[in-house]
Amino acid sequence: MTSGPRAWLRRHPLAGDALLAAALVALGVVLVLVTPPQFRPRDVPAALAWSVLCAAPAVLRRAAPWMAVGAAVATLALPALTGLAPVSQSLTFMLLTYTMAAHRPARPAALAAVLLWVPVAVANLIAPPQGVLEVGPAYLLFNNLLVGVVSYSVGRAVHARRTSTDALRERARVAEENQRSLAAQAVADERRRIARELHDVVAHHVSVMGVMATGARRVLHRDPAAADEAIATVEETSRATLREMRRLLDVLRTDAEPVADLTPQPGLAGIGTLVEQVREAGLPVTLRVEGTPGTLEEGVALTLYRIAQEALTNVLKHAGAATAQVRLTFDGGGVGIEVTDTGRGPGPDGDRVGHGLVGMRERVALYGGVLRTGARPGGGFRVYARIPVEPLGTAAA
Repeated sequence: MTSGPRAWLRRHPLAGDALLAAALVALGVVLVLVTPPQFRPRDVPAALAWSVLCAAPAVLRRAAPWMAVGAAVATLALPALTGLAPVSQSLTFMLLTYTMAAHRPARPAALAAVLLWVPVAVANLIAPPQGVLEVGPAYLLFNNLLVGVVSYSVGRAVHARRTSTDALRERARVAEENQRSLAAQAVADERRRIARELHDVVAHHVSVMGVMATGARRVLHRDPAAADEAIATVEETSRATLREMRRLLDVLRTDAEPVADLTPQPGLAGIGTLVEQVREAGLPVTLRVEGTPGTLEEGVALTLYRIAQEALTNVLKHAGAATAQVRLTFDGGGVGIEVTDTGRGPGPDGDRVGHGLVGMRERVALYGGVLRTGARPGGGFRVYARIPVEPLGTAAA
């Protein structure tokens, strides 16, 4: 935190204004002391007291500026009642005029200046203060109006400079943000371009491995040497592909992403464990498996697990007192997963439809599947996904 007198004054504006009012009184006292004796007030202690009273509105110049203006105007009755015109009174009027002009818009600032100096002009014409040099009312009027105009003009100049500085600072901030956004966009565009190129390289390597593996299988019994050479090519190409895949992931990874978890990704076997965990959390849930599970690709198995995880999490969050069922269906053309519950269903604001369901849809679409979500006719919610797959065992055969 910034320290020092200026920082303290910014944190305590009322105390700072009180010190400023005391300075006005002190300046008035000094001017009285240096004034020739014939022009000094007869009762100096009383003049000092009236000087403090006239400077008091300056204490409220920032806390309650309009109240300060009214209090200052009220002190104009002092010269008519006592015949005294403390120097602090004129200084207070100048300070309030400057403060309103520097910190308020043009119309309120001009109104405050009029409210302050028009009564001064009227008071000088009707009851000019005693104890000043023998000058006419016209000179007093011109002098006071000139002081008011100068105070107002200085305040407006400070206000204009402050406004210009704030505008320049805001423009610099916006320009800096735009620059950062453009730089981030350029980095993202470059990463996408590199990712596309690496994707083409990886796809080419995978195609080569597929062709070489097919050729090796065909000549395995007729020409073992050629098959061995083809398998060696597949081995080398797979290593190159793995290196390119790592580079591709490095390109796609952002700086904000956490370090990757090295634990194995869950699959079909993890769904049973997930159901047990949810059941222990207090939600009655059952698991049904229809058909004969085959060996699936790891990505497909992970997608099924994530769908079950997201759907059961939504049931725990939104369904209330309910039961749930997870059903896995295996057939010759694909695998399906269905998660249903008997809860209250989605609220009027669609509290079930969030980023989780969007993530499900993206995962299923990646493998060419379909996803259906929505309220059940009898109550509750249903999440169903089907992914067309070819079991790995069949592909190997």
